Amino acid sequence: MNLWRRMITGVLCLIFLFSLFTPVHAKADDSETAYVDVAVATLWVEPGITRSIDSPSLSNPVDLWTWTKSMSYEEKLWLVGNLETQALYGTKVTILEKQGDWVKVAVHGQPTPRHSLGYPGWMPIHQLTKGTAFSQFQSKPFAQIIKPTAWLYHDPNSRKRFMEISFATRLPVISTTKHAVKVMTPSDGAKWLKREDVQIFRTEADIPTPTGEDVVRTAKQFLGLPYLWAGTSGFGFDCSGFTHTIYKAHGITIPRDSSVQAQFGLPVSEKDLQPGDLLFFAYDQGKGRVHHVGMYIGNGKMIHSPNSSSTVRIDDYRAPGYGEEFAGARRYIQR
Repeated sequence: MNLWRRMITGVLCLIFLFSLFTPVHAKADDSETAYVDVAVATLWVEPGITRSIDSPSLSNPVDLWTWTKSMSYEEKLWLVGNLETQALYGTKVTILEKQGDWVKVAVHGQPTPRHSLGYPGWMPIHQLTKGTAFSQFQSKPFAQIIKPTAWLYHDPNSRKRFMEISFATRLPVISTTKHAVKVMTPSDGAKWLKREDVQIFRTEADIPTPTGEDVVRTAKQFLGLPYLWAGTSGFGFDCSGFTHTIYKAHGITIPRDSSVQAQFGLPVSEKDLQPGDLLFFAYDQGKGRVHHVGMYIGNGKMIHSPNSSSTVRIDDYRAPGYGEEFAGARRYIQR
């Protein structure tokens, strides 16, 4: 029954998505795959357009907190239109093009009409690994991070830190103890996570079907987190990266962008809104292109990641600035 509900929500959505949109790229050879080898990889619209202030996001390892906290509002605003999306540690990508030290990839698990394999964008090649050993663990149970961020450790006693990784990151499980989980990393062998920071699942289909209250509770963990254009991690979200990642953590894959999220799921009238439903906002008094998404939490309010000057917060979805642009709601959870 759990599997059937997932087919109605996430899987059915993807079937519709790929049947209605024709990808603009030819499918790449699946042998050109790799895995993200940094905590969060940031994908750009073009190679070589980065600024010196972006260096912490381009290295291996990355330093996302230094990057996001060092930028002024104007410097953050510059990212709008120059970034595509982000990909979490261990995510599989397909390499589409190469240009010097940069590669264009499609991020698996981020549905979009722009490419059949996943969301496309450019990233430094040194942030990827072929992950030959890592790939052999993909059929193992996985540990999924449930905190906004969590540390990987060199030892089971959590004494020597290795890397801070994001919410919703999934890594194959090698073994467990009462207080720690031993996982495989893309290129650095086995590391350890605190047991309290993860949930372990045999497959994605084994993630329990959430209630609306479940996804709202998860979303509220991020209240106060600064907005980041193209962000999909506990280091910073944009509006649709927020809803996409929250749902993904609950085993439901929805499109990456708000304009596409607004086309799938089940349409919901305002009088029937329930917690966890997605609310959409569009230009031209709600009749134009969808440009924003929030998650309904009840009592006329939504949680969302609004813009580069703000943080994840709760607002009245009918308040001035939102109400006049309301364009409808969609439900991705089977009630």
